[in-house]
Amino acid sequence: MGAAEELESAATNYAREAVNLDQQGARGMAVASYQRAIEILLKLIRVHPDYELNKVYMQRATAYQNRIKELQNHLPRDSQVPEERPPETRPAGPAGSAEAARKGSYDELVLREKPNVKWDEVVGLEEAKIAVKEAIIYPSQRPDLFPLGWPRGILLFGPPGCGKTLLAAAVATEIDATFISVDAASIMSKWLGEAEQNVARLFASARRAAQEGRPAIVFIDELDSLMGRRSNEVGGEARVRNQFLKEMDGIMDKGVNLHLYVIGSTNKPWELDWPFIRRFQKRIFVPLPDARARLALLRLNSEHLRLESDVDLNELARWSEGFSGSDIRDICQSAQLRVIRELFESGRGDDRQAKPRTLSMKDFHGILEERRPSVSPDMLPLYHRWYEAFKAL
Repeated sequence: MGAAEELESAATNYAREAVNLDQQGARGMAVASYQRAIEILLKLIRVHPDYELNKVYMQRATAYQNRIKELQNHLPRDSQVPEERPPETRPAGPAGSAEAARKGSYDELVLREKPNVKWDEVVGLEEAKIAVKEAIIYPSQRPDLFPLGWPRGILLFGPPGCGKTLLAAAVATEIDATFISVDAASIMSKWLGEAEQNVARLFASARRAAQEGRPAIVFIDELDSLMGRRSNEVGGEARVRNQFLKEMDGIMDKGVNLHLYVIGSTNKPWELDWPFIRRFQKRIFVPLPDARARLALLRLNSEHLRLESDVDLNELARWSEGFSGSDIRDICQSAQLRVIRELFESGRGDDRQAKPRTLSMKDFHGILEERRPSVSPDMLPLYHRWYEAFKAL
């Protein structure tokens, strides 16, 4: 084990010990363990000043320091002896406390709320929708038609705000799947040393759902945070990446026909390492909306707005070239906020019967003059080059 890994492991051990003592009410001892964890984290940052997880380490150190302040406020002023809880309120033991802490940290990472996104709410993206149907929906409906199996890993890449998450949610709704959503950056940062355990729990949970006969989708956002190329990888990060590779290999086992899928989403596909790229058999580009899709998005987002007869959505679709789907939603929202502001500034906002005036073409024009696309034109060639190199529809 290298010096950096030893430091990381030591910080993890002290942090766990501090959490256990904290939960048992042994405040003074918890403070001492938190302080040791902070010292080691700061030493790790000094040893590797350019390491990209240093920000995470500093966040952890700050969180521990804040907890120390809270605990010190409850320590007796005239004594440094730990203030113990009464025996009847103390947790059963360190093992139970540690398990509760690990379970709490994992539950904070995972979103299991079932999405309610209909397929027709995914505007445009016809090529991407066809590829996803072939990979997930058709095998779920007729597994007997797939003697060679079906893709289990689907990578959605493209500019931010273009519908990657929406597409994954719509697929889950379409096949009534268990939908487990997690942010890759949170896996890496939440509770030092437990990231690889969180990955294992994530896949175990999905596997259980699929074994019960219901399709399961693991959706991982910001995939590059977990699988990006690393030139100075240290300790825990390598273990997390290896654990993920192991889990992906497990679900792609040809002898197991579980309906368990991993959908990864990234805005920076060029940062993904090759071992991970090849485990996503479907690599689907989710581009900026074209004119037809922009028109459909404008219709969808203005459906419940009161518009003047002069509002020409076709013209707005032409004016909004280069805008993402979320940008177009923001344009409609901003126009509505403008007339609501006028209503309140007129002094009639508290009147429940008062309604904002209808939106005019001038309102939309004013918003478009004040906004720029959230996606830089300089980034688009990068997506197209990566797509040509790695596309797999």
